[in-house]
Amino acid sequence: MHNFLKKILGTGKPAPAVTLAFDAVPGWITERESAAKAALVAGTREPMAEIRTGIATLQLIMNNIAGAEHDEAIHPRLRTIAKNSLPQFVRAMKVSLAKDLPEDPVEFYPPAAECLKNCLHNVRGQGKYLQAIFPDEMKAVRQGIDTLGRGINTINPLLGEYRKEMAGLAAARGSFESIADMKNDLAASEEKVRRSHARIGEIRDRLGAIDREQNALTQDPRRHEVDEQKKTIADLVSQHDNVSRTYSALSMTASHVFRKAEKIATKQRHPSEIALMNAAMEVLSDHEIPERSRLDEVLAAACPVAEKMIAEGEVVLKNKEERAVFSDTLRFREEIGTAGASLRELEEKVRKAEAACSAHPLVTKMQSLEREKTQLAAMREKEEAGLSDLVAWREKTAQQIPVLQQHLKEKIAGMSRDNVQLQVPDLPLP
Repeated sequence: MHNFLKKILGTGKPAPAVTLAFDAVPGWITERESAAKAALVAGTREPMAEIRTGIATLQLIMNNIAGAEHDEAIHPRLRTIAKNSLPQFVRAMKVSLAKDLPEDPVEFYPPAAECLKNCLHNVRGQGKYLQAIFPDEMKAVRQGIDTLGRGINTINPLLGEYRKEMAGLAAARGSFESIADMKNDLAASEEKVRRSHARIGEIRDRLGAIDREQNALTQDPRRHEVDEQKKTIADLVSQHDNVSRTYSALSMTASHVFRKAEKIATKQRHPSEIALMNAAMEVLSDHEIPERSRLDEVLAAACPVAEKMIAEGEVVLKNKEERAVFSDTLRFREEIGTAGASLRELEEKVRKAEAACSAHPLVTKMQSLEREKTQLAAMREKEEAGLSDLVAWREKTAQQIPVLQQHLKEKIAGMSRDNVQLQVPDLPLP
């Protein structure tokens, strides 16, 4: 074991410190792994051979004891016990000794240790009944098992040190690979940062160009044409709003009276009158202005019913608007019909005027620039957010790498007993 530890850890004498370049770490780890494995193989060669010899000896003993004769001088009861126990013991021992033992020390150890454990179990089990009958043979079995135990005890510390060494090297390799990956990612991110800045610059340049184009379009001679079209649209919309207020006032006033008339008709159970009131209210409340003929037809049927109820005192008019409408329903029908027809006409004029304005080359160009400007602003915001995240990641990574490098440096120094000093290159600022 001493020789094995010397091969891995050195002789204990101070050795000149060796500087290890960062990129040479994988090679150093591989070399140390190979040295550790070679030392383990050399250190375990004799105990492994001793264990194999012990197993072979035990197998020979089992073959011999299987046909051994009992001492006639022993008590008959003991002979009966031995007769029953011997086959079971021999069978169990042969199974335990039949395990394949690989050549690799690491793979050799588990089945060898399992073999020792099973043999001890067998001796303490069925074997204890055979001690008095086969004292010499069982003594030889115990000696053979002792041989296995010595071999296992010799391999134990060697394998423990080897595993400790390999675990440390595996951790060092993992640290190196993490650092290398982070450095590679950091280097690759430089190009991403450059491209992101370039894209943001291009977007800003285009946004500036759009602003200049928009400013230039405000001086375009065709602007007068567009302003005139917009003025026309505004006038038409104003006319539409005025007529719409008139139509709404008349329709709501009439609908309110028709609603009262519908309630009276419902109480009196006059379905035809109910239907006329509902039809009038439905037409008047429709969000689309009805055709004049349709509107007048419905009102011509509903107004006489409401007038009759008003005259009979069943429906009471509450305000001057209601009285103005139902004092002369012919005039009301003319006014609301004219208002509705005007609304329909004005709506069509507004639609055509807006379509003509939207189709004007100058308006089309300005709208196109505005849409592009909105899209570019969203792209710039997204690109700047991505760049901010990337810069934050680079700063965080740049702070982590020196910490990990120092950890790796200390690990390598500890494993080499300060004989190897890791040379860590300076990391460029992000």
